[in-house]
Amino acid sequence: NSKAKAEEMINSVRTAFKENLKYLSWMDPETRLLAQEKADAITDMIGFPDFILDDEKLDERYKELSVNENTYFENNIHANQFNLRRNLQNLGTPVNKTRWNMTPPTVNAYYTPTRNQIVFPAGILQAPFYDISHQQALNYGAMGVVMGHELTHAFDDQGREYDKFGNLHQWWNNKTIERFKNQTDCVVKQYGDYEINNKHLNGKQTLGENIADNGGLKAAFRAYLDWVKKNKEELQLPALNLTHRQLFFLSFAQVWCSASTEEATNLQIEKDAHAPPKFRVIGSLSNSPEFAREFHCPLGSKMNPEKKCEVW
Repeated sequence: NSKAKAEEMINSVRTAFKENLKYLSWMDPETRLLAQEKADAITDMIGFPDFILDDEKLDERYKELSVNENTYFENNIHANQFNLRRNLQNLGTPVNKTRWNMTPPTVNAYYTPTRNQIVFPAGILQAPFYDISHQQALNYGAMGVVMGHELTHAFDDQGREYDKFGNLHQWWNNKTIERFKNQTDCVVKQYGDYEINNKHLNGKQTLGENIADNGGLKAAFRAYLDWVKKNKEELQLPALNLTHRQLFFLSFAQVWCSASTEEATNLQIEKDAHAPPKFRVIGSLSNSPEFAREFHCPLGSKMNPEKKCEVW
């Protein structure tokens, strides 16, 4: 049931993303149409591969893997050898779009440009990201943004270079590429100005993830509003003086609550393609007119700057 509901949410976020494309002034009509086609062509895998529920298929798949309950270290070696052999067998063969690159318990998600595919393992389809019993404002604010984030990766600074078939191919108009660069320069500067532990973030290094964060938030919020139009408004949560739209943004922020040592934060700034969690929240929300409207942030304030960055 969760898989089916997650599939519905992905489709609603995809529809919202395509709707947002219509209002991008920097994109020419021909490229916009191709972008909509690419969004439609994105396939998804949710939860886990079906074969893991079939004992016979599991036995067949792992019949060459030797495991002994008394030899833990050797088991690791055998597993690595088994996986290496399987990977080598793929050389020279067509791309297998049904193969999972993450295990089901993994709390993560990913987009593969060569497959034009988004994947959401079962591990992320649980609280605080997703719970079938939670209000949709919370689910869209958390899991919906993750889905929008991965979908937007198909159109970030790297993903945009692949067409709807997953082939490396320039399918954008040259003027649109130039205008895209102007839009992304704004994001590079915005995040590069953020500072933590007396160190500035690297706006170029984190560009793809920042584009995905911002685009994912925008698409998920639109998808949530579309859900509300089609369904009746949910009951107000007791003892909270917050609207459902405010809860959407709070749910987005909550999944990035974290604490790390100064050393770990400095290493992330130096090496990671993601901005530190604090600025993944601040950066995306300060670019969102909807957030500023729902929380009544004065124009020109930190969370509602006059100049906002928008790519998707």
